[in-house]
Amino acid sequence: MTMIKRGIAAGFPIMLGYLPVAITYGVLARQSGLSNLELTLMSILVFAGAAQFMGANMIALGTGMVEIVIATFVLNFRHFVMSLSFMNRLREVSLKWKVPLSLGLTDETFTVSSLHAKEAKETHGTWFYGALILTAYISWVGGSFLGGVLGDVIPGRLSQSMGIALYAMFIGLLIPSVKKETKVALVALLAMLINFFFSLFISDGWAIVLGTIIGGGCGVFLLKGEEAA
Repeated sequence: MTMIKRGIAAGFPIMLGYLPVAITYGVLARQSGLSNLELTLMSILVFAGAAQFMGANMIALGTGMVEIVIATFVLNFRHFVMSLSFMNRLREVSLKWKVPLSLGLTDETFTVSSLHAKEAKETHGTWFYGALILTAYISWVGGSFLGGVLGDVIPGRLSQSMGIALYAMFIGLLIPSVKKETKVALVALLAMLINFFFSLFISDGWAIVLGTIIGGGCGVFLLKGEEAA
C-alpha cells in the first residue's frame, strides 16, 4: 500500500500537466468529427498525446487510415527505445507486469520513473510504477472525455481558437531540444519544407508521412555522433 501511495504522489504532477492538454485534445478531436466515444477510446487505446493531436488533425484534413497509422508509428518509434530502457531496470519482473507497464510509458511517465530508479529494487516496486502510470493514464482519459463533452457546449469560436494548442504543444516539445542542439531546428525546418513540397503534389496525409520519415532520416545523419561528442 505504501508503494501505491508513493506512486500516486510521483504521478500527481503529471496528472496536473495532463488534464488541461487532454481537455484541449478532447475539444479538438470533437471538432475533427470524432464522437465522444471515439475520442475517449483513442485515449484509452493509444495513450500518446502528440500522436493523438496529430491523428485528430489528420482526421480533420480527411486523411486516410493508412497515412495516419504510418505517421503515428514513425512519431511514436521512440517508445521502443524507452520501453527497452525501462524494462532493463525490471529484468526480474514477470511478463504479466512488463506488458501493461510498457504500454503505459509516455515521455512524462518514463522521465519520472527514471528519476525513481531505486524503487525497481524495492519490495513491490512494480506497484509503485503501476500506480504512477495509472495516475497519469486516468487523468489523460478523463480529461479527454471532459474535453469531448465541453466541445459540444462551448461556443464554436472559442473551441476553434483552441486549435493553436496543437502547434503550441509541438513547439513546446521542440524548444528544449533546440536549446540543447541547434541542428534540431534545422531538422524541423527540413521536415516542414519537405511536407510543404509534397503537399503540392499529393494528399496532406502522405505529405505529413513523407515529411516525418525523410525529415527524421535527415536528422539521423545531421545529429550523428552528437551524443558521443
